[in-house]
Amino acid sequence: MNADDKVEENSPRSEEDEHDMPSDFEDDALEKIQALLNESIANAEQQNIVLKQFLAMMRANRTLTPEEREFLASPVPRPLEFPDMTGLRKCVADGYANNIMNIASVAKYIADGKAKNIIVMAGAGISVSAGIPDFRTPGTGLYYNLQKYDFADPQELFTLSYFCQNPKPFFEVAKSIYPDLYHPTKTHYFIRLLHEHGLLLRDFTQNIDTLEVIAGIPTDKLVFSHGSFAKSHCIGCRKEFSYEYVRDKVFSDQIAVCDACGAYVKPDIVFFGESLPEKFFERMHEDFPKCDLLIVMGTSLAVQPFAGLIAHVPETVPRLLINREVVCCKPEPPPADADEMDRYRYRVSSRFAFKDPENRRDALYQGSCDDAVQALADALGWGKELQALFDAPLPDKTKLFLPPA
Repeated sequence: MNADDKVEENSPRSEEDEHDMPSDFEDDALEKIQALLNESIANAEQQNIVLKQFLAMMRANRTLTPEEREFLASPVPRPLEFPDMTGLRKCVADGYANNIMNIASVAKYIADGKAKNIIVMAGAGISVSAGIPDFRTPGTGLYYNLQKYDFADPQELFTLSYFCQNPKPFFEVAKSIYPDLYHPTKTHYFIRLLHEHGLLLRDFTQNIDTLEVIAGIPTDKLVFSHGSFAKSHCIGCRKEFSYEYVRDKVFSDQIAVCDACGAYVKPDIVFFGESLPEKFFERMHEDFPKCDLLIVMGTSLAVQPFAGLIAHVPETVPRLLINREVVCCKPEPPPADADEMDRYRYRVSSRFAFKDPENRRDALYQGSCDDAVQALADALGWGKELQALFDAPLPDKTKLFLPPA
């Protein structure tokens, strides 16, 4: 996927017009898939690539028809090799033609050697399947579950002024999201695979759970944009305290207090109003000009300056958003009779251009992060590697080297 490969996107479908795959789907696969793709993919070459992927997948389950075999054997365009099709099979079952096309485009871009300095931007959504709630999902998010504290604004919990007055609610919440309780997700391990294949330039994460470290991603590849539980400091004299010290206090339902001055001890998590770590800004300036593929996963892109990072990659660099909701997206293009200023504002906007007919760089996978990375790993031939990492025993978390926040 480069500047000449147009990425087509449709707006999310309603339940009424969602394409559920019928039970006899595989009996006449070519016809049904073609009808589905005609509605979602205008580019004929992309249609052929995706059709070949479907047929390669189905070949493992049934005998292809002569027409299907002839199509699959046609030389142009060549299909990618897919030894494991679990992820794309789920896309088929869910009817996500757009998702498949975009995963196929990004996989081909990587497989063709065009992405050697991939930057990942990750939010709370990549840890949800581990059991850690995200912040903003209605009914289940962390902010929703803070209602018992009667905050006027749930973000108040993560302000230094409130912590200084009453740290107990924070430590109660911290107990429920401490890293020791959770297993990294497939998305964490996919980021590790990017590193192991020599493609990961950096992972900028909003998450404070340090599951990236538990998944085995080297700490020099990580930027904990909003800090982490790795270390803590006294809010008074700034004495440093270890991960283990604060963890023991949290799980014994005690408030961590400095043994030097008696002030409260706070994990090195960035609260609202506090500055982000210096490493965030250093890596932002050094890394983003080098980026040749940006993958944004599981984030609402609602908090600055993290959200603004998507504007720091070069203008021609492809950007893939993997998220349950479409976020940070430009509206429909202005009408033809709009004034020049409106058209200019639209052109220079750094938001994703999924609805722009001139879009040639932004791709969307709307759904679960784990499903998306499984499909992407399958398309790259990494499916078995990803599953093996996910199934492997975890390291002893008490002995992990956890990086400074």
